[in-house]
Amino acid sequence: MAFSVENKHVVVVGGARSGVAAARLLVARGARVTLSDTATDLRDAAALRSIGVNVELGPHRPELLAGADLVVLSPGVPPDQPAVSAARHAGVPVIGEVELASRWLEGRVIAITGTKGKSTTTTLTARMLNEGGLVATAGGNLGDPLSGQVDASRPDATHVIEVSSFQLEGTDSFHPRIAVLLNVSADHLDRHPSLAEYGAAKARIFANQTEDDWAVVNADDPVAMALAAGGRARRFDFALDAKLRDGVTVEGAQIVRRDRGTAAPLVPVSSVKLPGRHLLADVLAAAAVACLAGVSPAAMRRAVEGFSGLEHALERVAEVSGVRFVNDSKATNIASARNAIESFHRGVVPILGGRFKGGRFEDLRGAVQSRVDAVIAIGEARPLIRAAFEGVVPVHEADSMADAVRRAFAAASPDGVVLLAPACSSFDMFQDYADRGRAFKEEVRLLVAEVKATGTM
Repeated sequence: MAFSVENKHVVVVGGARSGVAAARLLVARGARVTLSDTATDLRDAAALRSIGVNVELGPHRPELLAGADLVVLSPGVPPDQPAVSAARHAGVPVIGEVELASRWLEGRVIAITGTKGKSTTTTLTARMLNEGGLVATAGGNLGDPLSGQVDASRPDATHVIEVSSFQLEGTDSFHPRIAVLLNVSADHLDRHPSLAEYGAAKARIFANQTEDDWAVVNADDPVAMALAAGGRARRFDFALDAKLRDGVTVEGAQIVRRDRGTAAPLVPVSSVKLPGRHLLADVLAAAAVACLAGVSPAAMRRAVEGFSGLEHALERVAEVSGVRFVNDSKATNIASARNAIESFHRGVVPILGGRFKGGRFEDLRGAVQSRVDAVIAIGEARPLIRAAFEGVVPVHEADSMADAVRRAFAAASPDGVVLLAPACSSFDMFQDYADRGRAFKEEVRLLVAEVKATGTM
C-alpha cells in the first residue's frame, strides 16, 4: 500500500530547514501538521502558519507528540529527546525527514555518507551524472532538503543525497540503489554515545539494499570496510592505496577503472583542481558512482575539469603580503582538520576551535609538528587546544574571528598559510559552519583593505 498521511496528525519536531521542508511536504500531502521547535522565535513561523501549519514554540510537549499519528524528526533533534521517547513508548511511529521524503520519491536514490568529504562527493557525483546526460539533483544534508525535491521527482530522475549519521539513524525503509561510505572516524560523539554507535548509524545506509544494488566503499578505510561487510549489495570500491581488482583507483597519472584486474583510464589526475589528497579520494568515489551509472569517461573528465570545489572546503580566499588565507570551515572534526593541514607542506597557521564534538586534538600533533608554525585557538575548545599543543608549537588564544585572523596573520611566515580548519562545530560562536566561514572571509577582506591602505601588500 502506498504511504499516505491524508487527514493524519503529523508532528514535525525541529524548525530548521529540513523540518520546514517536511512540514510543507506534509501539508501538500493532506496531513494536519504541527511543527514544534524549542526556539522562542522561528523565522519561517508566519509562512508556515499561512499554509495551515500549527507552529508551537518552546519546550516540546510530550502529550502533543504522544497524541500524534506520526512524528517526523529534523536531523538536529536527538531521537532520545524525552518528548520523542514518550511518543515512541506510546506507539507513535517516529521517523526522520529523509525517511519521510524517500517514501514518495519516484526516481532512484544515490546516497553518500562518511565523516568527511560528503558534500564534495555529492556535488561532483551529480555533476558527472548531468554531464553524462542523466537528470540528477544534489541535496539532502547539502543544499535542498530531500523533502523539497519530492514534488519534482520523476521516474527518470536520480537523487544524489548527502546523508549524515543524524539523518540515517531516523531511517526505516530508506533504500539507495547506490550507497557510498567514504570514511569513518570520530565525530559527533557529543550526540552518539560511542564511536561504535556512530559507525552503526552510518552503516544504516546499507540496511535495505538488495543483491541488485551497489555499495561503494573506501578500501583504504578499515572501519568503513568492516561496516560494509555485512551488506547484501554488490561491491565496487575506490582507493588511493589499496590494491583493487574491481573499482576505481589511481595508476600513474590517471584515475582508472579496474575491471577484473584490467585498468581502463577515466580522468587524468591533472584534471583535478581540488587541493589535498583527501579531496582526490572524493573524486575517486564520485567516479566510481559515475561508472555504475553508465557515465562515459569523457563526461567525467568534463565534470572534474569544471569543478574547483565548494565554498568553505579548502576555499582559497586571498593572499596578503605573501600569506595565503584558506577557508575550510567545513572541517568540523579532527580527521577533517588533519586532512586540511596535511594539504600544505609547511608554514601553516591553523585556526582551531569551537564547540568540541569528541575525538582527541592530540591526534593532530603529527601534522602540527611537521607543518605548523603556530596555532590560533578560538571558542569553547580553547583549553583543550592549549593542553594538546602547548610545548609543541606556540598557541595563541583569540576572542573573536577578527582577533583570530589578525593573530594568525601576525604569526604567519611571508610564504605561509592561514587556515581556518576548526575541528569543531560552530554553534558556540556562529549559526553554522557557513556563517563561520563567511565571518572568516569578511575579516580577511577587511585585513586586505587595511594592508592595502598602508601600502605594504
